[in-house]
Amino acid sequence: MSHKHAHLLRSIFTDPLPANIHWREVESLLNHLGAEVQPGHGARFKIVLNGIESTLHHPHNSSTCSRLDIKTLRETLTHAGISLAAYEAEHGS
Repeated sequence: MSHKHAHLLRSIFTDPLPANIHWREVESLLNHLGAEVQPGHGARFKIVLNGIESTLHHPHNSSTCSRLDIKTLRETLTHAGISLAAYEAEHGS
């Protein structure tokens, strides 16, 4: 995992939730993790990661994801078996 992806993953699992994560960074991380990211209706994107399906919303008026979007992303990653603790255990960070 690149340094940027690792930093983003740490940000996603940090409280309080960040409000400065860009959609393109999220999409890059998901692709790196092996997720299928498929456009849905409107600003929705269907995400399939490790057999877990979820829907994320692309930001409408900016490129920055809302805290609610990041919360949904965190929940999706957790259900798919991706967590900060698992990453750090695997990579020794």
